[in-house]
Amino acid sequence: MSKVCEICHKGPVTGRSIVRKGLAKKKGGVGRRIVRTSKKIFYPNLQKIRVKLGGGIKAIRVCTACLRSGKVQKA
Repeated sequence: MSKVCEICHKGPVTGRSIVRKGLAKKKGGVGRRIVRTSKKIFYPNLQKIRVKLGGGIKAIRVCTACLRSGKVQKA
């Protein structure tokens, strides 16, 4: 199953997830410190919806940004 929006072609992006330890200075600690970073994949919020395309109805995977902006019309 494809993890790409069929309208704007938004797909997965890679990044890092940061792990912090310690108590914040504001709360009486020595401060929060970065312990490690791990690789992470951020996926777009895709929804499978039925859309009017051409003359018929087709089920496609569309990101929520395209749905909210009105780029697609639900069937």
